[in-house]
Amino acid sequence: MRRMNIARRRFLKCGALGAFAMVFIAHGRSLRAQEHKPRLDERDPQAESLGYKHDATKVDRKKFPSYKPGETCGNCQLFQSKSDKEEWAPCPIFPGKQVNVNGWCSSYMKRTA
Repeated sequence: MRRMNIARRRFLKCGALGAFAMVFIAHGRSLRAQEHKPRLDERDPQAESLGYKHDATKVDRKKFPSYKPGETCGNCQLFQSKSDKEEWAPCPIFPGKQVNVNGWCSSYMKRTA
């Protein structure tokens, strides 16, 4: 009887560890998937309608007069970078895509301290 309890405990421990490992692995995969979102294409219809450019200095100032030199995604409230060293990061204006830190679109909102 004692021998059966030891085998049962071992089975339950291994099962619990296995379940924990599966959850941990699945969570890690979802985080990596978020980090590797595709970069926004300037020819994307939404990007074109908002005047998005990877390089803010190339914004059509006649078509988007609200653009002011020095405005970039990197100093916009919507840019969701995790550090100051990220060149590409998500933006809620373009779900599932990443925008360039030096980019700009007409949804620009200056970041406040």
